Amino acid sequence: MATTEQQPAGRLRAWMLEGLSDMGRSGGHQGPHAEPEPAHKGQPWWRVMCLTGVDYFSTLGYQPGIAALAAGLLSPIATIVLVLVTLAGALPVYRRVAEESPHGEGSIAMLERLLSFWQGKLFVLTLLGFAATDFLITITLSAADASTHLIENPHLTGALHDKQMLITLLLVALLGAVFLKGFLEAIGVAVALVGGYLALNAVVVVVGLWHVVTAGHVVTDWSSALTTEHGNVFVMIGVALVVFPKLALGLSGFETGVAVMPHVKGDPGDTDERPVGRIRDTKKLLTAAAVIMSVFLITTSFITTLLIPEKEFESGGNANGRALAYLAHDYLGSVFGTVYDISTIAILWFAGASAMAGLLNLMPRYLPRYGMAPHWARAVRPMVIVFTLIAFLVTWIFDADVDAQGGAYATGVLVLISSAAIAVTIAARKARQRNWTIGFAVISAVFLYTTVVNVIERPDGVKIGACFIAGIILVSLLSRLARAFELRVTSVTLDDMAERFIRDMASRKMRFIANEPDQRDKAEYRDKIEQIQNDNDLPGEDFVFLEVTVVDPSEFEAGLTVRGEVLHDRYRVLTLESSSIPNALAALLLHVRDTTGRIPHIYFEWTEGNPFSNFLRFFLFGQGEVAPVTREVLREAEPDRERRPRVHTG
Repeated sequence: MATTEQQPAGRLRAWMLEGLSDMGRSGGHQGPHAEPEPAHKGQPWWRVMCLTGVDYFSTLGYQPGIAALAAGLLSPIATIVLVLVTLAGALPVYRRVAEESPHGEGSIAMLERLLSFWQGKLFVLTLLGFAATDFLITITLSAADASTHLIENPHLTGALHDKQMLITLLLVALLGAVFLKGFLEAIGVAVALVGGYLALNAVVVVVGLWHVVTAGHVVTDWSSALTTEHGNVFVMIGVALVVFPKLALGLSGFETGVAVMPHVKGDPGDTDERPVGRIRDTKKLLTAAAVIMSVFLITTSFITTLLIPEKEFESGGNANGRALAYLAHDYLGSVFGTVYDISTIAILWFAGASAMAGLLNLMPRYLPRYGMAPHWARAVRPMVIVFTLIAFLVTWIFDADVDAQGGAYATGVLVLISSAAIAVTIAARKARQRNWTIGFAVISAVFLYTTVVNVIERPDGVKIGACFIAGIILVSLLSRLARAFELRVTSVTLDDMAERFIRDMASRKMRFIANEPDQRDKAEYRDKIEQIQNDNDLPGEDFVFLEVTVVDPSEFEAGLTVRGEVLHDRYRVLTLESSSIPNALAALLLHVRDTTGRIPHIYFEWTEGNPFSNFLRFFLFGQGEVAPVTREVLREAEPDRERRPRVHTG
């Protein structure tokens, strides 16, 4: 009976953790942002651009309305400023990111390489928090705007009135359900969605511009109102420069553009080390997407500002969150407007799918390597449930309001772009490219200013980002604590001298002495042997010293290289470099056991000091009380006591 009851739970567990063992330490996910298999295959850049487009171009569904609310009559001028920042700032930055990070890791990986130790890890975790803000708000904002287009459709307004929250939650749940089932790559779907959506938007823009041109008073009325409200042109430009950070939603998509790089086909001669064709075509992708979006941003902000009454943009207005759909229904009829709504809902929902895939690929790139993710976090389905529940919470907090989520979305986007600008500035400086360094430094200053202004004006974004950061850091540290005694050496490589030492010892009892190197003079090794002999009542001097140098204790997983040397013509020493002394020693002992078939013995001195402070030293700096921690690592790695290397202390 007990077995029967356990079977469903066992099947559920197996289904939830499916693929966990296959994912290993890399923890990838086969979504729109994953590396295609095999790696040399790919798609033409213009098709891959559509994966960026489902995130980037879909913002046209809500960007013009949010811009009108934020900048009012100045929306077209502020949008021109935004476009200049896009083409002269974000685009050059991410073209450089594509060069420096051609495998889709993005600017976070660039900064990770520039920083080490715990401050580097904490900085990356902070950026991951803002990246999570970007992707999760993409999911919730897109779902909220999709529900707005559904509810405001004239054929459904009465039936779905006041159902915004429910429909948004259902769309988020549907997204989670698709990923629980298994999300296959869908570049073809993205091409169809983006192509159709841009074509429909082009029709709306052309018709809108035609009405602006044929009704000459529209432009006159707008310019008169601008002059009355702001005075001369210079004041207008000044105000536009101040308010344009509120339009920062239009900058989204660049990080996604780099994330989809692994799908770009490139040239037949491309290699993993030098994917020249992939980099070149990704630059084309980024440039084409930016130019297309810039044209649409300017034209849509112009026609929506001039043709839609200001009150319709406000909460409850017919153009709130759906300005272009309003024009589509008003000027092209209900049938075209409904087709436009369907296309918008589809691309917005697919933008959420792209964002979910981005989350499932981004987190496993870093957290497992840092030892800062629970074991089950390497499986896709548990993470889908976690992200879906968080999306529910965010939707509830913001009441499924598109306008309210704009600040949080913009904050996530701007922090990532600012970090990318700083990363390429540092990279250019290291490459001694003075002009590029100055240029990227200026761009960094612009984006930092934009970020600060956005945070001051709309603090919701940084609050949500702070919650994600705090959650990620807390879970990460708890996970690292839980995995503190895990054997985390990925490989052991011995040089010729080290191999010789091991072979010589294999015919007799294998004795190692753990030594913390000091002067490394003859007296140090002689005294150490005498002490170990006296403490353990051992005869002879047939010992090999093990000396570990801690490199970066914040690293969790790494390979181990062992080098042998003979000091003072008699003392054999194996030197190791690792992030943790106990892990390095345990890994070498297990390697020796497996290669020789003999159980090695290792001898330690007890370390004086408080046990708790010693544990903290081990946790943070890879040192501390080495003997008991080495034994604990061995105990977890080898449950069979008879086969476990012996640890002696004195």
